[in-house]
Amino acid sequence: MTPTMNQRLAAVRAISTESPHSGAPERTGTRARLPDLFGSLVFNDHVQRARLPKSVYAALRRTIDVGEALDPKIADAVANAMKDWAIEHGATHFSHWFQPMTGLSAQKHDSFLTQTSDGRAILEFSGKELIKGEPDASSFPSGGIRVTFEARGYTAWDPTSPAFLRRSANGSTLCIPTAFASWTGEALDMKTPLLRACEALSKQSVRILHLLGERDVSKVHVTCGVEQEYFLIERQLFVLRPDLVATGRSLFGAKPPKGQELEDHYFGAISQRVLSFMMDLENELWQLGIPIKTRHNEVAPSQFELAPIFEQVTVAADHNVLTMEVLKDVAERHGLTCLLAEKPFAGVNGSGKHNNYSLADDLGNNLLDPGHTPHDNLKFMVFLSAIVRAVDNHQDLLRASVATAGNDHRLGANEAPPAIVSIFVGAQLEDVILSLVEGRAPKSSTSGKELRLGVNTLPPLPRDQSDRNRTSPFAFTGNKFEFRAVGSSQSVAWPNTILNTIVAESLDWMSSEIEKRGGTGYRREVIQALVREIFAKHKRILFSGDNYSQEWVQEAERRGLFNLRDTPSALANVGSAANAALFDKFGVCNARELESRSNVLNQAYVHRLSVEALSMRDIAQTMIMPAAFQAQKRVADSIASVLAVNPQADMRTQREHLGQITDALNRLRPAIAELVKARHHAEEAKGSPNDVGRAFREEVVPAMVKVREQADLIESLVDDDLWPLPKYRELLFLH
Repeated sequence: MTPTMNQRLAAVRAISTESPHSGAPERTGTRARLPDLFGSLVFNDHVQRARLPKSVYAALRRTIDVGEALDPKIADAVANAMKDWAIEHGATHFSHWFQPMTGLSAQKHDSFLTQTSDGRAILEFSGKELIKGEPDASSFPSGGIRVTFEARGYTAWDPTSPAFLRRSANGSTLCIPTAFASWTGEALDMKTPLLRACEALSKQSVRILHLLGERDVSKVHVTCGVEQEYFLIERQLFVLRPDLVATGRSLFGAKPPKGQELEDHYFGAISQRVLSFMMDLENELWQLGIPIKTRHNEVAPSQFELAPIFEQVTVAADHNVLTMEVLKDVAERHGLTCLLAEKPFAGVNGSGKHNNYSLADDLGNNLLDPGHTPHDNLKFMVFLSAIVRAVDNHQDLLRASVATAGNDHRLGANEAPPAIVSIFVGAQLEDVILSLVEGRAPKSSTSGKELRLGVNTLPPLPRDQSDRNRTSPFAFTGNKFEFRAVGSSQSVAWPNTILNTIVAESLDWMSSEIEKRGGTGYRREVIQALVREIFAKHKRILFSGDNYSQEWVQEAERRGLFNLRDTPSALANVGSAANAALFDKFGVCNARELESRSNVLNQAYVHRLSVEALSMRDIAQTMIMPAAFQAQKRVADSIASVLAVNPQADMRTQREHLGQITDALNRLRPAIAELVKARHHAEEAKGSPNDVGRAFREEVVPAMVKVREQADLIESLVDDDLWPLPKYRELLFLH
């Protein structure tokens, strides 16, 4: 490296000279047929049917399909079949794969090896090992349930989510999805409350369906499709950005000449480098039984999206966590880094995770399908009204379910929904709802007409019943609701736990009202009247306009809707007595478990901002300021050199430039000191975890903004070859 070429420029030069597929694994042979590839690394129903004794298979399916209690007697047979299948695929170890309240997965690997008395090795896996594991519970976030000296915790096999294999160059590991609980029996993970909430929702859905006369329904499933947005950047540049390494987002970066203004990236042609990555990613996800359907460029440069087919929500949640892991692994193999932070770059779109939510009974009916005439579809209107009531009554909980430090940078800007929770149902459904409330006939309640494009060779297109509203946080999109506010790095388990619980409460209340008003028989008039009352009372939550507009902020305030703009505000009342009673009534979380989750979410916010503040301090002091000092010296030396030759030379330009750098440095240094002081003061704040979070929001966040303002100004003043941090123009456009 020459003295004038810093690491950043060396990395840029290396990227510019490498081959398009440098870093990607070499392929030999042909790609397997997709039907043969899909689920090939999953101990799924097909494998279970082939390998388990018929009685064992039947008992296991009863547990999975109808929720029958798991018979421990079948565990040894399942474990033995699972072990043999895994070993045939090169596995040497097994792991209980679970999701602690970090929002990520956790695992401890144990080998199948057992030593015999004569010194030989055999491979064994017992039903006991399948059913239960014992990780250290005190080392995961617990929100006060566990402390350091109280370490015991248990993982419990979840048979509803199939085991799978994770392959590496040297073999495979059998991963067994599990729940995670403390020695005292309280849930310490993301999955257990979700499983409980699914049972609660199923029970209340079946109850109201029976009141509607549909007595053959015995179970209702929540189905979910999770769209995942992400960024890809060059790994050579990523490692030169300590902020990206430590926090997942850029804490510094001047606005580049080009961002997303030309709107040329969205759905644009996918580059060969990225397409190669996507193909390998899909190949691996398909083998894991994850039904990825869609891939495309997103709005921001270097931003992309994938989307799967709908699955039952507990499996979808597991698959999304696994997808995030595989995204990072495959990107690294291709010389790239996958960023899942909600707002890794200022000034361009952030990344979300659109949680598409629907309900289906065990007869195969989508309960949120309005049909051709939704005003005559009483079942649909009942479930629609239940969800409208649930969202209105529990706006605060729904907003809290997506409250994170990263999402605070995203909500309300660049295609992300705002912090105000509202529901978009489309013009047709809104008219149906208002017609019920007003006692009139709907204006139009039939399917959309054909769309003709004015060119004879183009076929007429079936038009949907309503347009989309991409600014709405909770939008009805044909036969499902799309909860668009979930952050890209989040597990969807907690948002869906909240959704299931509040909808279960709404259905429970409606069923009780129907029984009270009309007995246990089918009473269409009673149900219609109740639906009308619900829409009349809760129509304030419906909004079809621009959710970004200031007029909506004012209108929402007039309607009495919450506007919880930041994480501490959103989390303030999660553990309230009313919420504790709600979760306890439906067996989703007891008061202690709910309080622990509130504490964990508040602590995660504080820890994230603390890491960002310290990273900002270090980068500003050890990289940005030294670069500015070098630039000062270079300009000063230039002035001195010219004046040495020509004392009368006009040096105003150089002096002004030197003055700009000096002034920015003189503002940056006290801004850093103020940030350090603000962080220390916030950490010493008295009160609850939420009070500490508020202190960070009110003191640390503004201090970080001031540091960044000066640092980004300095970036625009310092010589390009002196700047140590890869710039936005490189991070966003080189790959």
